[in-house]
Amino acid sequence: MAAIATLKANQNATIEAKITAVSEPRDVSTSRGPSRVADATLQDESGTITLTLWGDDISRYSVGQKVRLTDGWVKDFRGKLQVSMGRSGRIEIIP
Repeated sequence: MAAIATLKANQNATIEAKITAVSEPRDVSTSRGPSRVADATLQDESGTITLTLWGDDISRYSVGQKVRLTDGWVKDFRGKLQVSMGRSGRIEIIP
């Protein structure tokens, strides 16, 4: 399990964190066609990072939930680190 403060771009990561904010979904055009995207802020004791949520995942997660992101992909987007599920990642809610 990695602490958010130790994450670096272009690596896979497994983190546990609390969702502290979720942005309003927005419509975007992708190479696969139109989609919806929202940003969730994840926080652990070491810091915060943005989690990108796509499509149906937007409604699955909400502020206050603790989640475990397994095999997420960390990238640098406009100078800030973000994490997404990437190809093989998954998110689970921790009760």
